[in-house]
Amino acid sequence: MAEVKNKQVIFKEYVEGSPKESDMNFTDAATIKLKLPDDEDEASKAVLVKNLYLSCDPVMRIFMRKPGDETPAYFTPYAPGSPLSGYGVAKVLDSRNSNFKEGDLVWGTTKWEEYSVITALESLRKIQYTDVPLTYYTGILGMPGMTAYAGFNEVCSPKKGEYVFISAASGAVGQLVGQFAKLLGCYVVGSAGSKEKVDLLKSKLNFDEAFNYKEEHDLNATLKRYFREGIDIYFENVGGKFLDAVLLNMRVHGRIAVCGMISQYNLDQPEGVTNLMCLVYKRIHMQGFTVRDYYHLYPKYLDYILPCIREGRVVYLEDIAQGLENGTAALVGLFSGRNVGKQVVSVSLF
Repeated sequence: MAEVKNKQVIFKEYVEGSPKESDMNFTDAATIKLKLPDDEDEASKAVLVKNLYLSCDPVMRIFMRKPGDETPAYFTPYAPGSPLSGYGVAKVLDSRNSNFKEGDLVWGTTKWEEYSVITALESLRKIQYTDVPLTYYTGILGMPGMTAYAGFNEVCSPKKGEYVFISAASGAVGQLVGQFAKLLGCYVVGSAGSKEKVDLLKSKLNFDEAFNYKEEHDLNATLKRYFREGIDIYFENVGGKFLDAVLLNMRVHGRIAVCGMISQYNLDQPEGVTNLMCLVYKRIHMQGFTVRDYYHLYPKYLDYILPCIREGRVVYLEDIAQGLENGTAALVGLFSGRNVGKQVVSVSLF
């Protein structure tokens, strides 16, 4: 059978400090057959897909670290010399699995290449609703959407009228948490890294207030300005000095959902947090979580979010880079705040 070229982004070596485009290599030297082999052992339960869209996510930086004792087993580091992997949207070209057939649209874990053979099918989900943009399955209808929904509703147990603060609020997850909180009737403030993003939070995403953290020299004073009565819920995406300042401004019995700490991912030595006694004084519930524990709620989430999208009650900002060759720049840009909204890489035409 004839082979075709398979564009790929190859991970070169474990990363120290901030990731750079040079830590990855775009190539079109690889080839692939567009049909699974007839050998049942070799192709058992595999699917061959054409990747349409790939998701750029901050967690991918963790996979670039050299394996260490602190790294959980399910954060399997990338293998140098192999393609990156992450969430994506794809079309099935061939299948040896009864749950998927040629022509199906799917989302889940795939590789950063034009064509992929997927054998670990646990995360692969068939796309049933195509009246919304397919890119949404990298974001609002995919992992980030489930992360926002589970973290806010399951971890934070929100109530109408509560005071909510979200860091990295214009990102893939934060923009949704803010809108979910507003739909519930909460007061919502978000932080972002530019005037453009602050304006979007207030004009497009319905946040009550927002501020540019790069212009604030005293986060404790800033939070007191926006939360005179304190914070009930903090959705943590940044860590470091943000968390330290928030702890001083939490209300009694407040809740903190620790989704991520992007300010720490590129540091060789993580920053310490000095105000942890606030957890005791204020009886704060602070819980880390990963979305993998909540995927059983995905059908319930779709029942909630699809009407919100179709009726315009929730909007979703995307930043789409065209072409796999531009994927490395898009991914690296996450860590300098270059993207506005969910960063997606468009790989192939449908």
